[in-house]
Amino acid sequence: MALAATTTTTKAAAAMAAAPRRQWRSQQQVRCRAAAAAGGSVAAVTTAPAPVEEAARRVPAPRMRSAAATVAGMWRQVQGCDDWAGLLEPGAVHPVLRAEVARYGDLVDACYKAFDLDPSSRRYLNCKYGRERMLAEVGLPGAGYEITRYVYAAPPDEVPVPTMEPASTSGRGRWIGYVAVSTDEMTRRLGRRDVLVSFRGTVTPAEWAANLMSSLEPARFDPCDPRPEVKVESGFLSLYTSADKTCRFGGAGSCREQLLREVSRLVESCGKAHPGEDVSVTLAGHSMGSALALLFAYDLAELGLNRGAPVTVFSFGGPRVGNAAFKARCDELGVKALRVANVHDPITKLPGIFLNEATAGVLRPSWRGSCYTHVGVELPLDFIRVADLASVHDLGTYVALLKSGGGDKQAASRSASSTTERRDGGVLAKVMEFVGRRRAGPVPWQDAALQMGGLVQTLGLI
Repeated sequence: MALAATTTTTKAAAAMAAAPRRQWRSQQQVRCRAAAAAGGSVAAVTTAPAPVEEAARRVPAPRMRSAAATVAGMWRQVQGCDDWAGLLEPGAVHPVLRAEVARYGDLVDACYKAFDLDPSSRRYLNCKYGRERMLAEVGLPGAGYEITRYVYAAPPDEVPVPTMEPASTSGRGRWIGYVAVSTDEMTRRLGRRDVLVSFRGTVTPAEWAANLMSSLEPARFDPCDPRPEVKVESGFLSLYTSADKTCRFGGAGSCREQLLREVSRLVESCGKAHPGEDVSVTLAGHSMGSALALLFAYDLAELGLNRGAPVTVFSFGGPRVGNAAFKARCDELGVKALRVANVHDPITKLPGIFLNEATAGVLRPSWRGSCYTHVGVELPLDFIRVADLASVHDLGTYVALLKSGGGDKQAASRSASSTTERRDGGVLAKVMEFVGRRRAGPVPWQDAALQMGGLVQTLGLI
């Protein structure tokens, strides 16, 4: 299911040899440690999160914890250059990091607010607003980013969408998110030019069907080094690589092709327009969107199209995406991922509920390649409401907890409840109506799988 890279992408990938990549990562580690030294002592760079006991003993540097700490002064640590060492003590997440993660959560939530689920609208399954005013229309007028492109993802051909959606929507690319770049003012605040890609989570039935394709499949993104041992979930891979058949609203090509073209263009143009200015690539997503973010982060770094810019994923309620070889390769490439995960959120434990990183050690060696493994460092949250179980996976709840400091659960509960009420009659109500449409005729196993997806949707679990 691998997609052949474009001529430009192939040339860029071939040009990135292993030695220069190692040299760049070494330089990044030196720069990261130098930046950390300027603000106090920070633990050495690692590729895995420290145990809770070790993290609890780590004493944060005074200047890093001072009220005067700014994003610009510690942006490399915020982006995970040392895997967030010293910033994630239990119950005491660094305030700058917490605020930045919540900010990215708001930028992801914008995708839900702007997604059009009105079947009578000419923008059905697309964004309601034009790029220039979208962020302002959803309540983020001062977000500090200029959207340069909308991104679309088409359901794979093997997904039986007609039983769940009108025939006219079959094969149509769904608006999945946007690419943006920080304004000059925001760049000064952040300490670097930030190229952002924001992804929404699952909404349409066709996306549900793709999510249920839980087998592992080789990614094979780099034609010069396909690495067949690196495997990812086939449903996420299909959404990422399947091409749109209609090209409506500019969604030509697959999600992958759109992202590689636009982000590599922005990284290159930022370097030319602002020589000497630091550039970062930040990918943020919720649920299925976080899986697409991680796939793209790996793809971009594997092909070397980030041009040395650090690549960071902020995942909200994200599932597992690939196997242990996928995780190892992400670590080797320097891809950083901070997984914000509610401990009661079942989606963060899928797929691989039985075959995962925790059980790999007791399995036969031949089975270990089929075990799903999380990538990155976890920022755990703890929230549940018996009266509203769907809130354990709700992005609004995640962001509310981050903004409240994670301690005032009642405040977070009220905020999450207001978020749900605000969307009632909007996105959620329309999705429920969409999934609940009457089906005619016999129900094959594919439709049964889709109905299971609808049940999960109704429960609000992904």
